[in-house]
Amino acid sequence: MTDTVLWQAADAAAATNGRASSDWQAAGVSIDSRTTQPGDLFVAIQGPNFDGHRFVADALARGAVAAMVSERPDNLAADTPLLRVADTLTGLEALGRAARDRCNARIAAVTGSVGKTGTKEALALALARGALTHASQGNLNNHWGAPLSLARMPAASTYGVFELGMNHAGEIAPLSRMVRPHVAIITNVEPVHLEFFSSLSQIADAKAEIFAGLEPGGVAILNRDNAHFAHLEAAAKTAGVGRVISFGAHDRADARLIGLAQHPTCNCISADIDGQAVTYKVGAPGRHWAINSLAVLAAVRALDADLGLAALAMAEVSAPKGRGERHRIELADGSLLIIDESYNASPVAMAAAIETLGAVEVETLGRRIAVLGDMLEMGPTAPELHAKLAPALKAAGVDQVLACGPHMAGLYDALPKHMRGGYEATSALLLPRVVSAVQAGDTVLVKGSLGLDMAPIVQALRDLGPESDASTAAAQG
Repeated sequence: MTDTVLWQAADAAAATNGRASSDWQAAGVSIDSRTTQPGDLFVAIQGPNFDGHRFVADALARGAVAAMVSERPDNLAADTPLLRVADTLTGLEALGRAARDRCNARIAAVTGSVGKTGTKEALALALARGALTHASQGNLNNHWGAPLSLARMPAASTYGVFELGMNHAGEIAPLSRMVRPHVAIITNVEPVHLEFFSSLSQIADAKAEIFAGLEPGGVAILNRDNAHFAHLEAAAKTAGVGRVISFGAHDRADARLIGLAQHPTCNCISADIDGQAVTYKVGAPGRHWAINSLAVLAAVRALDADLGLAALAMAEVSAPKGRGERHRIELADGSLLIIDESYNASPVAMAAAIETLGAVEVETLGRRIAVLGDMLEMGPTAPELHAKLAPALKAAGVDQVLACGPHMAGLYDALPKHMRGGYEATSALLLPRVVSAVQAGDTVLVKGSLGLDMAPIVQALRDLGPESDASTAAAQG
């Protein structure tokens, strides 16, 4: 347990309109007994597929100081420290709102079709250079993750950074009203979750819900290069946003890319950030990282943080897990470079990852290999969106493509025969073919939607040999 007290029993009870059975102090908050840490308050969430009340005893055994429950589990001792509430999700939301109310931090919220987790992490890194900064962990961005992230925010925080996500319309607005940001970033609007939307403009409207909770006079930071900039700008003004700051390579962007030198493991950038000239390095390759770094620095300015320290921090940026991590594996006759993009996939993210693969300098006998799984939630346009990846693969100089999933079959058939390395219906069937296909000198990109379960392919490749100290975390965020 850390020395920092996040919640006293009486404060948590008052916040949730609950009743604490004893006095306790919590240093953290958890909703997953498997990752509960000593000192945590465990919240027994009732989900569609599980009931957290079944795992209260496990959480306490791992060191939780108390559990928030709506009913008392039968297997607990009489003196077990509990916080009884009417509903645990409502209780978690109330705890999150109370944490936001008691904290004077300047708050940023990030959403977008792609790049939101990487942008959130980069912004948190930049702000932390100058003051105590709290940020949501991983991709805790939904109706459970957002209030949990708020409930974990120390009262002494100077800055807070929260990621807000959605699959359907109407999901971001209540999260934004809970977070109440001073700055709202929308990285972009792209064809993601098309299964649940009839048009890209509807996706733009869903992303614009982030303005619903923006504090009075708040700032919206929008991608000037994106086709939906005008749509989002209009929505921001309608919502009463105090100022719109645009970012991108567009000559009218407020945070504007002036020069970009792309390297295998980083970007070197010169930019004008709302009137301030800045030269800096982003410690991850790919143009998408360069563009999103402009949004980060624009947010730093809007939050009145130190732009110079933030620019220096950009050199330490690395990709979140499964979103571009690099692993160099030592084989008997050379090394293998793996670009792990296994967490998720969409057309724009797939194109960016393929472009990054094309920028890698391979050895003389090495090959660029793309291992691709289906992009899910693409709706009726899925076959066309998958087949359209073929030109990008050719332009990137990809030597072989190994693919899995029903939609990737269409892409595979659209490729010239010399690029077809193998196709299977599932990632499990494709895995042994990938392992047998790779050789020393190759660079292998592994990317697909989470439902395709591409991560085991990455792990199988990593298991081929020891990992070099030269491995770097980079690429798509």
